[in-house]
Amino acid sequence: MSDDPTPPKLQVQIDEDVAQGVYTNLVLINHTENEFILDFAFIQPGNARAKVRSRLISSPRHTKRLLVALQKNIERFEERFGTIDVGTDDEGPILH
Repeated sequence: MSDDPTPPKLQVQIDEDVAQGVYTNLVLINHTENEFILDFAFIQPGNARAKVRSRLISSPRHTKRLLVALQKNIERFEERFGTIDVGTDDEGPILH
């Protein structure tokens, strides 16, 4: 018998309106010593104004864990579906 306690399984609740998701094609990233702020926005082609649809505020530690998780998931995606072409900045907003 192990002395290591088994952590409880994580149960996640999601409201129906949140489950619908929000499409974004631009993210603006700012940070302070204590937090990262990610503003997810949508910009229409030919329009110079972007509307922020969601803001995520996170600790630096959690943001770095998010980065690692995204990297792993991109690798799994590309193994299954092929390389993702990120294009160039002149094709439209990618990441700012």
